[in-house]
Amino acid sequence: MVRLRFVDAPVAQVEADALVVGIVEGPRHRVQIVGDPPLPRSAQLAERFARLGATGRLGERFSLPGPPEVAANLLVGVGLGERPAAGFPAETIRRAAGVAVRDLPARVVALALPRPTDEAHGAAAEGALLGAYRFDRYRSASNARTSGGAPAPEVIVLVGRADRAARDAVRRAEIVCAAVNRARDWVNTPPADLSPARFAASIVEAAADRGLAATVWDERALRREGFGGILGVGQGSASPPRLVRLEYQPPRSRFFLALAGKGVTFDSGGLSLKRSPSMATMKSDMAGAAAVVAATLAVADLRLPVRVVAWAPLAENMPSGRAQRPSDVLRIYGGKTVEVLNTDAEGRLILADALARASEEEPQLLVDLATLTGTQVVALGSRVGAVMGNDERARRLVCEAAQTAGEALWPMPLPRELRKGLESRIADIANMGEPLGGMLTAGVFLSEFVGSRGTGPIPWAHLDIAGPAFNTDAPHGYTPQGGTGFGVRTVVRLVEMLARGAGEALDDGAPGPRRRRTTARG
Repeated sequence: MVRLRFVDAPVAQVEADALVVGIVEGPRHRVQIVGDPPLPRSAQLAERFARLGATGRLGERFSLPGPPEVAANLLVGVGLGERPAAGFPAETIRRAAGVAVRDLPARVVALALPRPTDEAHGAAAEGALLGAYRFDRYRSASNARTSGGAPAPEVIVLVGRADRAARDAVRRAEIVCAAVNRARDWVNTPPADLSPARFAASIVEAAADRGLAATVWDERALRREGFGGILGVGQGSASPPRLVRLEYQPPRSRFFLALAGKGVTFDSGGLSLKRSPSMATMKSDMAGAAAVVAATLAVADLRLPVRVVAWAPLAENMPSGRAQRPSDVLRIYGGKTVEVLNTDAEGRLILADALARASEEEPQLLVDLATLTGTQVVALGSRVGAVMGNDERARRLVCEAAQTAGEALWPMPLPRELRKGLESRIADIANMGEPLGGMLTAGVFLSEFVGSRGTGPIPWAHLDIAGPAFNTDAPHGYTPQGGTGFGVRTVVRLVEMLARGAGEALDDGAPGPRRRRTTARG
């Protein structure tokens, strides 16, 4: 566990194993050191970095033995890219801090990166906490020590002033990054150790630690109350499905946000079996559920004045004699029927149950996160997620939250003409449509299960995060290999915006949300 503290002191006097400064390209292509506070003899030290090959490009890292002018044993320079006239963006500081700390063989790391604002103080702390993440649960002690270096147990953030705003920014970073890393842990856990029941128990335990209400539907309760999508997807597995409802209710709530996250703990494709190489990363198919639950826990820890209810439908999609078949018809919660044409299009089935049930409580905004389609990766690559929705204001609000949080989302349409391809001859709708535009078709399918509030549909945004939720490439910035925790920071930032009144544009005067009483299930 990384320990974080911040110090208001001259950079040369800070005792640490490694001191981190920023490098940029200066006039006539000469690199310069930029730090806060400034470093003594920075011009001479910049020349030494240049002789090692430093250019100032964002993401590079070079190390020198600690010079006599500083108390640190190692001087680390990280690239910040081009030097902007208005100061470095928070995301640049966040990525540089992650690069600096990631796999750095040092027990105490001090960050002296440029931080002109309290937001940048928090960004430096976030980058360090996220970059130092490692998942060593399944390594022996000797392998954990030799597999790329252990995370720094202590990170010092040097600040120009140690006022309350700076402290609050760092404290927020600690809470949010703990949530991101919790989501990463869940995603990285092998599916044999994270069945739907175990995942649900883990959520309940985390909720109990905070005094939050958590309700779990087991397979009997799911059958009794008509959650046909979750049951259909999970019926082929020896590990039965679950549905979890997690609620954070502050004393004086200013808004009601509902979240839903796809929680397929392992996706073999069912009888529509995936190719073996495609299954290797399918433990990550519950990243949406991990994100919405972890974000809700962070919102509770931050004590934000927004009511949040997170829904996590959990199932394992496996082939067996009991598995659902192509051409089966499922009855989703609320009564709408779905013809299953492809059992590998399962995420939309469990989300349909969750969206329909969440809609009954009439939230002011409904947001779902899901590793839903491979076509999302085809369209936007592995680092950018997609956001769709039935309300342009809601989609724009989510995109703004993602941008300020440092996560990449790109707005996509929901063409209504794609609905025709989802028509079924025997059911209300099919789970597959036209072969092209699969990401958009999946969004159109989900829109059918979003309910109404007042005189119109509930404002809804759908985030397809199939690409950025799991990194199969080399680590970059503060992003490790494996689970990334993508979406947690966006949701937390969204709730902070709603707490400041950003959701007023979504409220068209519809009546307030109804509270539906929930009890222990099964």
